[in-house]
Amino acid sequence: MRLVFLGVPGVGKGTQAEMVSAKYGVPKISTGDLLRAAVAQQTSLGKEAKQYMDRGDLVPDKVVIGLVEEKIGTSECGKGFILDGFPRTVPQADSLAGLLVGKGLSLCRVIYFVITREEVINRLSGRRNCSRCPAVYHLEFVPSKKEGICDECGGELIQRSDDRKKTVESRLTVYEEQTFPLIEYYREKNLLAELDGSGSVGSVQGRLIALLSKS
Repeated sequence: MRLVFLGVPGVGKGTQAEMVSAKYGVPKISTGDLLRAAVAQQTSLGKEAKQYMDRGDLVPDKVVIGLVEEKIGTSECGKGFILDGFPRTVPQADSLAGLLVGKGLSLCRVIYFVITREEVINRLSGRRNCSRCPAVYHLEFVPSKKEGICDECGGELIQRSDDRKKTVESRLTVYEEQTFPLIEYYREKNLLAELDGSGSVGSVQGRLIALLSKS
C-alpha cells in the first residue's frame, strides 16, 4: 500500500492518514515531521535544512526528496506508506516517481480529498487552540465546556493567525493555484481517485476504507 493523500488545508487528510496507518500498519509520512526530526537529530540533511529554515527560506526540493527517500528506504515502510500532503508540485511528483522507480516501486493510488471552500473555511476559522497545552477545539464541532477556556488545563483558547478567515481564503487560493497541475498530472496517469471529504470524520473514513478496499 503506497498512497498519496492530497487536499486543501483543513480537509482532514492528516486525520484520515493516521486512521489508515493504524488500520493497515503502514506509516504516515509528513514532510514537516521528517524535517523536524532530521533537524532535532542533526543528520546531514537536517543540518542542511536548518540553514534554510533559520533564514526563513523554503527548504529546497532536493533536501525534502532526500528525507522522503531515506524514510521510504527503512524497514518501517516495508509494507508501504502514506504520504500526507506531499508532493505539492509536479516537479516534486516527478522526483518522487524517479526515486520509487529506482527502488522498483510505484504508487498504488493518489487520494484527492474534495471539499467546498465554504466548509473548509468554516472548519479552519472556527478552530481554537489552547494557549498553554496542545488541546484543539472547534466553536461548532468540538466546543469547550466553558467558552474560551480549555477543558484540559484552564488555559485561554486563541485563534491562530493562519486560521483567520481572510488568511484561510488566501491559503486556499495559493494551494489551488499550486496544486491544480498536480491533480491533472496524477489524473492523466490514472492514479487519481477523488473522495468526498465533507461531513464527519467517521463518514469520511467510511468512504475512504470502501475506496481502498476496491483498489
